[in-house]
Amino acid sequence: MKKDRGARRAVTMRDVAREAGVSVSAVSHVVNDTNARIGQDTRRRVLRAIDELGYRPNAMAKNLVKGSSRFIGLVADAIASTPFAGQIIHGAQEEAWQHGHVLLVANTEGNAAAEASAISMMLEHKVRGILYSTWYHREVEVPDELAASDTVLVNCFSRHADVRAVVPDETDGGHDATRMLLERGHRRVAFLNTLTASPAREGRLRGYRRALAEAGVAFDPALVFDVRPDQEGGFAAVREIIRSEATAVFCHNDRVAMGLYDGLRDRGLRVPEDLSVVGFDNQEIIAAHLRPPLSTVALPHEELGRRGVRVLLGLEAAGTDPVAVNCPPVQRSSIAAATTV
Repeated sequence: MKKDRGARRAVTMRDVAREAGVSVSAVSHVVNDTNARIGQDTRRRVLRAIDELGYRPNAMAKNLVKGSSRFIGLVADAIASTPFAGQIIHGAQEEAWQHGHVLLVANTEGNAAAEASAISMMLEHKVRGILYSTWYHREVEVPDELAASDTVLVNCFSRHADVRAVVPDETDGGHDATRMLLERGHRRVAFLNTLTASPAREGRLRGYRRALAEAGVAFDPALVFDVRPDQEGGFAAVREIIRSEATAVFCHNDRVAMGLYDGLRDRGLRVPEDLSVVGFDNQEIIAAHLRPPLSTVALPHEELGRRGVRVLLGLEAAGTDPVAVNCPPVQRSSIAAATTV
């Protein structure tokens, strides 16, 4: 039966040694599971004393002995303050926990000094490795401090550093978004792309063109419009969309789609009766609550976190090219079958 310690001080390794009638070094070897030769009788006495006294090993000291810990670090630039708050963290945390690890999270808000300090702290804790993540998919300069740790980039990549990466499959996402419209018979499908140079701009356009080619529809550059990647950008594009005689529109993201909805409504036009619309992101506070609810393609933030942990722990192979994670289509009510004339 465990002794009632009440409000006493924490039990130390010396207390365990005294209770078991052995040396402190013997207790240390048992607690830290070293390769030292400890007799079975001694080991049993130490374990019994640990149980009776309720001793809890110091995790940091144990890490120093073993050279690593069950912590995985995650350094993020702004994840906790974005519309997708916590999804990468949640996915990474769940996956880490399944494999006996705990996530240490630092949200640096893009501050270089805070980032360096966070990485240094994680290295002091002997983390198993560090996930380095950004809130939108982009190329990054890998911090020099990460050279001291096993690292996986999540939602970002580097062309200049030999670091494994896990990113969303922008091309397949653009392809599947466009295909949702083509499968309903639409052949004049416009694309509202972003003005901002990025993997999303390039990849989603590639996917759009690939889906058209697979459906036997010629690519028409006059149906591709560069707009601001926000609600105002979608609203401002309505006049050009109407002039283009498109019957369907693939929007770079859900915010652009929301602006398009507003502009169409101002002109007495309806979604999907007059124009079918697909977004990208599956930003729940927008897509699921528009009227009608918006068909879109989801950015797989939670899965990115999970896969990042799996790559870090060696449970999933990763080569020189980033691991591309599928962006699943989400069918809702913003697509109607194309009408035939």
